[in-house]
Amino acid sequence: MRYGRGPDVLRDLSFSLAQGSFHFLTGPSGAGKSSLLKLIYLAAKPSKGLIHLFGHDVAHAAPQARPELRRRIGVVFQDLLLLDHMSAFDNAALPLRISGARAADYRADVAELLSWVGLGARMHALPPTLAGGEKQRLAIARAVVNRPQVLLADEPTSNVDHDMALRIYRLFVELNRLGTTILIATHDQDLVARSGRPSMHLEGGRLSLMPPQGPALS
Repeated sequence: MRYGRGPDVLRDLSFSLAQGSFHFLTGPSGAGKSSLLKLIYLAAKPSKGLIHLFGHDVAHAAPQARPELRRRIGVVFQDLLLLDHMSAFDNAALPLRISGARAADYRADVAELLSWVGLGARMHALPPTLAGGEKQRLAIARAVVNRPQVLLADEPTSNVDHDMALRIYRLFVELNRLGTTILIATHDQDLVARSGRPSMHLEGGRLSLMPPQGPALS
């Protein structure tokens, strides 16, 4: 992958994520972690090469086929992209509204999801009034409200303290136990080491697969 006529940001990458797997994506700033996530959730196309998602060659998929594939992928963006004028409930429910679902059909499910991430008492609050960890959990709720098969998270613990980082990590663990494939881009090497999960290290445009560093953190 390259931007314009610049040098390759990513090159010679070859990997697969098994259904129900849990991986971290590590690497220094500027290594291309966010670019790799963009390729996976179809926000960008590779300059060359192939990407297969759910049995489809998405690198050359027709534009009309991409929205349906995107709905099977949840994304927690690094800058969260919450809408400040909408309540926590409405932010979490936004993907359902966009897909045309009726509020009467999803109201109870969204309320249950917000309670599950610890925001049951804050569902009517606006994002500017939420603490950093609450915003992160709201972004996770929005990303999984459509029950995606794959969840991608870009630095989801970068702006919270250690205890909140562990709480957020455990939410991802629970989602993985329910069958969601998880890929988390992070600089938090301590969390990676303590998690006992495999990781992929990106540096110099190339990817190295790293085995777990210890027993899984529950």
